[in-house]
Amino acid sequence: MALYITDRCINCDLCEPECPNQAISLGIEIYEIDPARCTECVGHHAAPRCREVCPVDCIPPDPAHAESPEALFAKYLRLTGRTGP
Repeated sequence: MALYITDRCINCDLCEPECPNQAISLGIEIYEIDPARCTECVGHHAAPRCREVCPVDCIPPDPAHAESPEALFAKYLRLTGRTGP
């Protein structure tokens, strides 16, 4: 499932450059994650980099965008233009 950023975000700017899919951008008040681009770093890293660097732990899974690991990998392939592992 995609991730999202809660209103606990302190706009520290650490998560945006860590996202390999450019899914994170500054919204009106806090950073936001585009669920169409978020793969939870599947295909890139072992764990979501944004969650690893967030100092306030404000990036939980988004229940509104539930996706299996296979679906996340398929999204990774589509976003990167790759055809397989």
